[in-house]
Amino acid sequence: MGLLIIVMMVACNAESNLRKGDQFMSRGEYYDAAAEYKIAYARTSTRDRSRRGERALKMAECYRRINYTSKAIGAYQNGIRYLMKGHQDRKKVNPDEVSEEEDSILAVTLADATLKLARLQHKSGDYKNALISYQTFRQMIGTAPQDPDAESTFSVRADFVGALTLDTLAMNGIAGCRMAQQWKQKPTLHTIGKEPVLNSRRADFSPVLFGDDWDQLFITTTRPQASGEELSPITGTKPADIWLSKKDEKGKWQAPEAIEGELNSDLEEGTCAFSPDGKTMYLTRCTTDPDYPRYARIYTSKRSDASWGKPTELVIMRDTLSTIAHPAVSPDGRWLYFVSDMPGGQGGKDIWRVAIDGASLGAVENLEAPINTAGDELFPTFRPNGDLYFSSDGHPGMGGLDLFCAHQDTLTHRWTVTNMGYPMNSPGDDFGMTFEGIHNRGFFATNRGDARGWDHIMSFECPEVVQSVKGWVYELDGYELPAGLVYMIGNDGTNKKLSVHGDGSFSVEVQPNVDYVFLASCKGYLNHVQKIHIDTSSVSNEYTLQFPLASNSAPVLVSNVYYAFNSAELDTTSTESLDRLTAILNENPNVTIELSAHCDYRGIDEYNLQLSQRRAESVVDYLISKGIAADRLTPKGYGENRPKRVKRRNAEQYPFLHEGDTLTEAYIQRLTPEQQEIANSLNRRTEFKVLRTTYGLFDKPAATKPEPEPESEPESEEMEL
Repeated sequence: MGLLIIVMMVACNAESNLRKGDQFMSRGEYYDAAAEYKIAYARTSTRDRSRRGERALKMAECYRRINYTSKAIGAYQNGIRYLMKGHQDRKKVNPDEVSEEEDSILAVTLADATLKLARLQHKSGDYKNALISYQTFRQMIGTAPQDPDAESTFSVRADFVGALTLDTLAMNGIAGCRMAQQWKQKPTLHTIGKEPVLNSRRADFSPVLFGDDWDQLFITTTRPQASGEELSPITGTKPADIWLSKKDEKGKWQAPEAIEGELNSDLEEGTCAFSPDGKTMYLTRCTTDPDYPRYARIYTSKRSDASWGKPTELVIMRDTLSTIAHPAVSPDGRWLYFVSDMPGGQGGKDIWRVAIDGASLGAVENLEAPINTAGDELFPTFRPNGDLYFSSDGHPGMGGLDLFCAHQDTLTHRWTVTNMGYPMNSPGDDFGMTFEGIHNRGFFATNRGDARGWDHIMSFECPEVVQSVKGWVYELDGYELPAGLVYMIGNDGTNKKLSVHGDGSFSVEVQPNVDYVFLASCKGYLNHVQKIHIDTSSVSNEYTLQFPLASNSAPVLVSNVYYAFNSAELDTTSTESLDRLTAILNENPNVTIELSAHCDYRGIDEYNLQLSQRRAESVVDYLISKGIAADRLTPKGYGENRPKRVKRRNAEQYPFLHEGDTLTEAYIQRLTPEQQEIANSLNRRTEFKVLRTTYGLFDKPAATKPEPEPESEPESEEMEL
């Protein structure tokens, strides 16, 4: 009697653990659910084979989701074995009690477990047994013939909804198992390395390089120092945070540190991406709810100076029952790519995109095949050349998540997907690549070799011949324009919009034997165009382009314009600078300008006024001779009436001057003779300023006539050409 009571108590406790496990499972708390299922399984009698098998499969599913691969394999094997034996026992005792419906349900359960077992064996590198399990699954769903010499796994065919889709997944798994050895025997040129300084004893993944010099590395980490006091019921570790590593003055990466401010919280944050201008961070956040499953969402954080603000949710769609995660921004900043299991995909988690180039988001689009499969496609990221990198367990691969490169043809817009091979891929999960600008080097994450399935960051590099263009967009006085944009057009069909970094620079990969046109623009400035032909070369080359932009509101100094002494005749050394001005006017055909000449205070006022007018007219005559329409040019001599205001650049070059000072005669007289000569030379200058930006747009070009003279000099500073 006592033994019976003990057995009943154990059975009741097992049911209690099972209920708790189901509750955790319904909320996506797989780590806590696995612990309850494990206890329920242990408390279930080995003679109760069917229940023991069911609980083993629940435990296996949790282990699979938290990357406990070896434990999941054992649990799936036990679950399949116990369910089959339990079913056979019932058939032997009383075959009439087992209905056809029960047979069918069990067949589907066993087939599903067998496919998951095959994928886990594949992930562990056990290709031999993975091939057997894949083939067994195909036999169970009727897409492969039974082996007449082998004992049948189960007599009832599993009638799956979407069986052909899952069969494709199994076939890709078989192909991956067979190709894995070939990839290992013929490795790519990539070299990979461990990065101990970036990793902890927990999971570290999703590295993202950032900064004008790619000297910042954002990572997602679950290390014990992450925010929050409790362990995550999903993973059993701390909720993930975004941390930051920086290079020191010697170019060495430092240990990552927590980001100050409100970016991280007690919730799960990670897998971030950045807008091309570096002002917006897109990140994944998973909220908590004690009663409902947790669905990841994408949030944005704005950068103010060097700090990141509190994240706010980016509402991509109103679907509340789907995951939306893993953001990636296209190089042109027009599209946000992300991962979701929302309806309408190819199966599992797919890569989707939504337009973000505007005031509101566009409609979501599935990338479809050949990128998406019946498996999971995760962790998209881009190289500056537009190639999309992602991870998948649905394409043929070495196991787990493999890294793939998707290249889109610029003319047909069709994608070509390529497995990155070994050593970038392994039987484990390999994902989350980030590139150092245009170069084929950077970092990625992998759990290869980690028995607990925790991810770690590794570096990679692949030698290659890269042709690139690096350019700078700046004011004509030499200061950067971080708000600048560069439009890139090639005769191979290339058409890109490039944002510049904080220092006004940009870098882009280009192709040999292609002619490119680069047009730089910025609000408040005139456009500037550069043309370049890329030669074929067996070595990497970086072409350098400069884009000095002239203001359309402030006077612009035309530097290095010289005249004969006491004359309006242009010196031959002036032509280079005036030819640059001609190019600016040709690049901006709707602009009219006033061309002004200035003298220092020495000499008779009336004579200086006449001399400056004749000099302005000499410059205008030169521009007309170069094809610029006369009615776009207004010559104006100011003599000594408008002394120069000292700019920051002048003050940096001549410390005795101060920014904002005006070089009047009284001011100059207080200087030393040497300083006076410098100040007088600054006053002797030729400038232009924009009068109109609508020439020829709304009216026909009129006969040559002077533009109306402004009543007063604008307050804005001069700029230099």
